[in-house]
Amino acid sequence: MTIQYDERGLVTAVVQDFETRDVLMVAWMNAEAVRLTRETGQAWFWSRSRRELWHKGATSGHVLRVREIRADCDGDTLLLLVDPAGPACHTGARSCFFNVIG
Repeated sequence: MTIQYDERGLVTAVVQDFETRDVLMVAWMNAEAVRLTRETGQAWFWSRSRRELWHKGATSGHVLRVREIRADCDGDTLLLLVDPAGPACHTGARSCFFNVIG
């Protein structure tokens, strides 16, 4: 499967807990982040606001150990199945999806 990056060279990455299947976060990856993730076994992303690569958990210690990377049928969204070493959200919450709106 070929990854289909958008015009900015990015692909959406959905991060899911391997054991519980809870969705933990959504982020963006470029080709370098995908390469580093595959090589290191830990999640790397592209920060659109800072315009730089970031290693998830580099400062907090809450790394995401990647068990598997899957692509959707079109190759334009990735699913990272991970073992989280702590909260995934920068707020300290386990998942970024804690705001109920309806």
